[in-house]
Amino acid sequence: MPRPHGFTYERRADASVVITHQGRAASTLRGGRAEKFLAEVESGDAQLVMARWTGAYKFGNERMAKNHPRNRR
Repeated sequence: MPRPHGFTYERRADASVVITHQGRAASTLRGGRAEKFLAEVESGDAQLVMARWTGAYKFGNERMAKNHPRNRR
């Protein structure tokens, strides 16, 4: 499974955090969730953490879905 990529985050003045994926807003965190996210992203793999927090990560079924009759061309 490839590593997640294309995620960035921005701290805002109102103590919220906006996570973007390939230039589009994926999630906005406020309050305690934003603080928890910042602590986690600074201590681990930032791309993986952002993918997990946004829910935009691979589930491992992409290879099977590629072979489904509906997806063959």
